[in-house]
Amino acid sequence: MITNASLRSRDTWLWPALLILLIALLGLGGETVRDALRFDRAAIHAGEWWRLLTANFVHLGGWHLFLNALGVVVLVLLCPEPLPGLVWARRLVLVGIGMSLGLYFFVPSTRWYVGCSGLIHGLFVLGLGRQLMQQRDLIAAGCLAYLLGKIGWEMATGVPVSDEAAIGGAVLVESHLYGSLSALLYGLIFGAFTGTETFWRKKKPEEK
Repeated sequence: MITNASLRSRDTWLWPALLILLIALLGLGGETVRDALRFDRAAIHAGEWWRLLTANFVHLGGWHLFLNALGVVVLVLLCPEPLPGLVWARRLVLVGIGMSLGLYFFVPSTRWYVGCSGLIHGLFVLGLGRQLMQQRDLIAAGCLAYLLGKIGWEMATGVPVSDEAAIGGAVLVESHLYGSLSALLYGLIFGAFTGTETFWRKKKPEEK
């Protein structure tokens, strides 16, 4: 259940805002920064493994960046969760890398990729999944069903040509799939769906 307290929490908005700031600053670098950080199959094969993460933070252009930034805002409004910064960072790193590894190993036709839509899909899975499992939120269940249905529809039929024209390139729907699957695995491992997620294991009172 979404509460006013969670929406007003500093930690609910701070880290997503920093993510938006990061992608905006990288966007100012233009093609030079984008080409240096994008998912590039040949470069990754040659040992530039950081691209598995950094590809999530660069974009095709201003409109592509704006749409993903808007997606982050909608994520916070639908799934407000005051997370510690280290937990938020771990989500970005592991879900982002997991998505890229899915493309690298299972979509060999993908030569390059940029954008955080796959990562954002994964963050939605974590947020909506927590509300469903912890709070039995029917609205979250409906949103999660829509998200999964959307991914299935995209995989079966592709995306509208108008969407690709707007962002200036092809939409790689597999990124949405592997971002969501990475988030599902992350949530099961780290307890994100049950509300027990922490960065370090908390000591019991009797432990020293």
